[in-house]
Amino acid sequence: MIIVMNNGATEEQIDTVVAKIRSFDLDANVSRGTERTVIGAIGDERKLSPEIFDTLSGVEYSMHIVKQYKIVSREWHKDNSIINVGGVPIGGDQVQVIGGPCSVETQEQMDSAAQHVADAGCQLMRGGAFKPRTSPYTFQGNGEEGLKMFRRAADKHNLRIVTELMDARMLDTFLEYDVDVIQIGTRSMQNFELLKEVGRINKPVILKRGMSATVSEWLMAAEYIAAGGNHNIIFCERGIRTFETAYRNVMDVTCIPVLKKETHLPVIVDPSHAGGKAWMVSALARAAVAAGADGLLVEMHPNPCEAWCDADQALNPEEFRDLMGSLKGIAAVIGRSL
Repeated sequence: MIIVMNNGATEEQIDTVVAKIRSFDLDANVSRGTERTVIGAIGDERKLSPEIFDTLSGVEYSMHIVKQYKIVSREWHKDNSIINVGGVPIGGDQVQVIGGPCSVETQEQMDSAAQHVADAGCQLMRGGAFKPRTSPYTFQGNGEEGLKMFRRAADKHNLRIVTELMDARMLDTFLEYDVDVIQIGTRSMQNFELLKEVGRINKPVILKRGMSATVSEWLMAAEYIAAGGNHNIIFCERGIRTFETAYRNVMDVTCIPVLKKETHLPVIVDPSHAGGKAWMVSALARAAVAAGADGLLVEMHPNPCEAWCDADQALNPEEFRDLMGSLKGIAAVIGRSL
């Protein structure tokens, strides 16, 4: 961190800043220019924040000069990380598609969905047993019974399961049902206590981007998980909220190369929540793979017209198979396989 002093700052004011830095067991370097004095904090600057110094007399501004996210940063780990999900790699040369319904509804629905997901060539399945909904009067998921149905259906086809954790108190239940990938949803991206809890286990975690979160905030949320010891983190772009109303969210394709530069961890995309309409999903999915995404999270329902949640954005089984076919060609062009 550097602290830039005002023109004409006194020696007493400079000494106060230096003393404040040293109070955190860090060293201070004072550089005196012709117009400004710049003080550098030397050591683990994560202990410091600009708010500590900006209110001190004589300080013009302060700022971090290195990234505060360390563990998830590519500076810390140069090579791409590959997350192992029960023998299925996320990252590397393979593009993984996680298909399945928005919510776990009935055993019959999940059995049918699992069959279609497996037939399309996927090895991972999605489904929400617990659902965060905007309205308290809409379907909230089947809870633990939903986990039972999901596990039963997926196991018939050797599919790994991905489902959302909303409450840290349910973490032990998720472990009991051996959830393969725990998803932290958009609304929970900055639920720091929840992030700390999944940080203490060794399960892969999909961290969805918050509706209005910057890339930096997203990376810092991942750092909460990594700081707890769990480095099995997968970023998921699901669209951000803007002024546009023609579609549900804006899929930020730009974030894919940005994250690839900033972090060694895999990046996947949820085109279903980005577009909000089934007819948009294939185009957005193809764009994501072409931009370098390591995987996709796609909603597919055996009969979208009867879906209890997000019916408009769910593909039917035939559309899902067609999408998988088109993605194989795009993956091959950029030297990857599906």
